[in-house]
Amino acid sequence: MGLTERAASESRCDVNIKRQSAFARTAPYAELRLGFVPLTDCAPLVMAHELGMFRRHGLRVRLRRELGWASVRDKIVQGELDAAHALAAMPLAASLGLGSPTCDCLTGLTLNLNGNAITLSSALWRHGVRDARTLRAEIARSRRERTLTFGTVFAFSSHHYLLCKWLTAAGIQPGRDVRLVIMPPAQMVVNLQSGNLDGFCVGEPWSSLAVKARAGWCVAVSADLDPGHPEKVLMVRRDFAEKREAEHLALLASLIEACKYCAAPQNQEEIIATLSRAEYVGVPIAVLRRGLRGPFDFGQGDVRTVQDFCIFHGQDVNDPSPDKAAWALNLVRSSGSCPDSAALTMVLGQRVYRSDIFHQARQLYEQHIGHDAPEPTNDLVLA
Repeated sequence: MGLTERAASESRCDVNIKRQSAFARTAPYAELRLGFVPLTDCAPLVMAHELGMFRRHGLRVRLRRELGWASVRDKIVQGELDAAHALAAMPLAASLGLGSPTCDCLTGLTLNLNGNAITLSSALWRHGVRDARTLRAEIARSRRERTLTFGTVFAFSSHHYLLCKWLTAAGIQPGRDVRLVIMPPAQMVVNLQSGNLDGFCVGEPWSSLAVKARAGWCVAVSADLDPGHPEKVLMVRRDFAEKREAEHLALLASLIEACKYCAAPQNQEEIIATLSRAEYVGVPIAVLRRGLRGPFDFGQGDVRTVQDFCIFHGQDVNDPSPDKAAWALNLVRSSGSCPDSAALTMVLGQRVYRSDIFHQARQLYEQHIGHDAPEPTNDLVLA
């Protein structure tokens, strides 16, 4: 691109950002339906709502709590939600029509990195399981009695990917040596307690709740298994991003502000207290604290600090950059569920993972730094 063309492009970008800023000051609030799943990493959405960050950017947002990821995907695809807290690979899977009707989706924001744990039942501990190697021995010993069952939250999820990676590294073949089932995060603990599951991989606070209930213990965390992996993103349909561009950028700017807020240590107790409320995650403060502020209780007397257990903000954390797109593409590829693996190219990755939109939203956010936020409002609607 020549200097003249570059200057023209930058000028158009500046005009676009000024238009978004003017929108925030003058336009009537647009009602946006924003979905989330009850997990610790929904914190940016919750705090943006509670602290008036959405209204600060000219938006009126209705938060809708969803049971699990299939519900989020289906409601985005069907137009019942405008945007949602979503698994990193969900926009790719929906755009390819994997597990749902094809729906052109994208993300302009990574909400967090890391945040998951693999939890095994207390019964397995009593049988001598301490790690993947001893789990393999227990599988061999009990093969004639039953097949062990492990839960993950979605076929195209970091949880499924990390659990399979951890098992296969020890010579345990998912689908042959153990059975994998999909269920919503909030249902994992009760199924572990009842014996329907022998283990699971899930985001916080559900592993910590299993430890508190003495139903299980954590054998590994995603910060160690795949440090810095993208975990949740903001997912929207492409037609929403294009037809309601101003609102989409304002929504992203609000959440960039919220991600930064969630990363600050001095805010964590307020975040924990807010998430503990029934309309959000609805688990005890002490349980939420383990996965957000730490130290992390692995169970069976193992309590320690995990560096970067869940990362909400920092250098390039929130940018849906090409390296994050490549990671998500590899996740979908490794699932074996894409009939046309040739479609999993970086062209697709960068069409879905929109770093350019993120940078526009970040510029809009920076224009708002130093403005006084309005009083917190509460327009939560439960699904």
